[in-house]
Amino acid sequence: MSPEIFEAQQLKTFASSAQDALTRTIVQARSGLLSMQDVSGYWSGELEADTTLESDTIKFWHFLGRVDRAREQKLAAYILSKQLPAGGWNIYEGGPAELNATVKAYFALKLAGHKPEELLMRKAREVILRLGGLGRVNSFEKTYLAVFGQYPWSQVPSLPPEIILLPNWFVFNVYEVSAWSRTILIPLTLLNALKPRVEVPPGCTLDELWPDPSRKVSVVTNVQSKGAAWRRFFLAVDRMLKIWEATPFKPFRRKAIREAERWLLDHLVDSDGLGAIYPAMINAVFGLKALGYQDGDPILERQIQEVDRLGIEENGAVRLQPCFSPVWDTAIAAYVLSGTGAAANSESLTRANRWLRSKEVRRYGDWAVKNPGVAPTGWYFEHLNVLYPDVDDTVMVGLALERLRSVDAEATQHAIDRARAWTLSMQNDDGGWSSFDKNNNCRALTYFPFADHNAMLDPSACDITGRVLEFLATQGMTTRDLPVQKAIRFLLDRQESDGTWFGRWGVNYIYGTWLALRGLRAVGEPLAQPRYQRAIQWLADHQNSDGGWGETIATYDDPSLRGTGESTAAQTAWAILSFLALGQSDHPAVARGVQRLIQTQQPDGTWQDRSWTGTGFPKVFYLKYHLYAAYFPLLALSEFQCQQSNQGNDMP
Repeated sequence: MSPEIFEAQQLKTFASSAQDALTRTIVQARSGLLSMQDVSGYWSGELEADTTLESDTIKFWHFLGRVDRAREQKLAAYILSKQLPAGGWNIYEGGPAELNATVKAYFALKLAGHKPEELLMRKAREVILRLGGLGRVNSFEKTYLAVFGQYPWSQVPSLPPEIILLPNWFVFNVYEVSAWSRTILIPLTLLNALKPRVEVPPGCTLDELWPDPSRKVSVVTNVQSKGAAWRRFFLAVDRMLKIWEATPFKPFRRKAIREAERWLLDHLVDSDGLGAIYPAMINAVFGLKALGYQDGDPILERQIQEVDRLGIEENGAVRLQPCFSPVWDTAIAAYVLSGTGAAANSESLTRANRWLRSKEVRRYGDWAVKNPGVAPTGWYFEHLNVLYPDVDDTVMVGLALERLRSVDAEATQHAIDRARAWTLSMQNDDGGWSSFDKNNNCRALTYFPFADHNAMLDPSACDITGRVLEFLATQGMTTRDLPVQKAIRFLLDRQESDGTWFGRWGVNYIYGTWLALRGLRAVGEPLAQPRYQRAIQWLADHQNSDGGWGETIATYDDPSLRGTGESTAAQTAWAILSFLALGQSDHPAVARGVQRLIQTQQPDGTWQDRSWTGTGFPKVFYLKYHLYAAYFPLLALSEFQCQQSNQGNDMP
């Protein structure tokens, strides 16, 4: 046998072996994902957040006067398990100590019985003072601490309930702030007006956290490089409001409180708590108690139960999820499985189809205020949150149903049609799509003192816009259609000089770039242009030596770090999918990424990511979606195999 023939046979054997390994990995991943489905038809992975939830929950039970010491110690155990060696707490895995998280943990541990002279508390206190002390916590924490008598109300930014009386046509009104901020802030207006007071146990005061306890002065933390005039305006308004609050003349106060209460009660209907998300849920309980709702009241008790449902007890500790994510997880899981060999009419996907359709919203919510006259539909993120369907979930469900249209074909098609119509109606004037509201972009509100949680607005996002384009493409829309043309222009205007796109809801430039490219390809945008090739070159340049990709959450604070971080399965999958969007399955970087995923798969068919890859609010709140490391690698590997087969290539 000639050396040439022998080498050719060896290469063929290697390629066949590699294909077998790829197929085995896909089959195992599909089996692992199917095994996680609930009998009702949905998937819901854990949604992990930082320790601010456990810390606030300890305060929550003290506020209610329902302290269960056993449960409190389990919450404290989880908080302690996350303390950094230097003494602080961070807001994402691997991140630096963060002031608000550390103050919350310190106060919670004090309430749970830890003494300030303990080493762990001394170290935490040193970190807090180094980061600026109590004067520099954000407005939410200032409010909570004021309720517990640990912060002067005079130093908390004013948030009078009268803001709810401002008409919707007024430039500053509650529907000009983001949906999540609305649900958080309206209950806080009740605390601001009624100022309930909870006495802390002896020894639990926080005077030692002020740089100068004799001079408790708040620092305005909402400081940005731009908008100095607006910032001065809002600070002047805040000073005037504080003077007004000190007077007895408040002719609209009673009406405002009644209206805030009515709004709150209306938004508790058909929802797993206010906004179905943790901060708003506990604020709703605070607000109800401030209004005088007594223990045993069914409205109050149900909201308390919804908070309690978020807890997970494991290994002697209790942690909380910020919310549940079944619609999101189910839509992605069904979409991925239906493209990996699982039949659309299989029992598993049939149940997924019917469960998803059962979650369609058919009544008006907050979104209709800025988008009137549109038939209500859409999908939310959680188990029940009918007033807050969002675009990202709606189009993800639409993509899944499109692949499952053989199940209950007529009803499924009608649901898809409604999703398309509603999504098109939600397009912003700039051509992009936001999450919950249309044209929610009043930039001046970001200079409001209470805007220091960095989430006052819900502007168009490149990642959501890319996913919308993919959905519209399944509905036959292309670059010839005006909404698509506007969306493409939006994406092109926001492409970074290195070819990437910012990721609003996932970390970060890898996520944004993947979804932008995928959407552009779907609608027929020619991706051979140099501007798109720059994105692929950027990804190739930022591949890690182990073959994977990773990007740290720190990129939200320092964009120069983009594309750097330890490899994760989810981000590796997003990078591979970016190459596939440009038809480059034969790129050497893709082969290395695929091999990385094959080699790191766990026995149960999934992958394990240590780093977090989900974004709640940039610079403030981040998430770890536990199922991201289950379905995104499966999507990347199956689409890679499909593209290789269509091109007649063997795996490199």
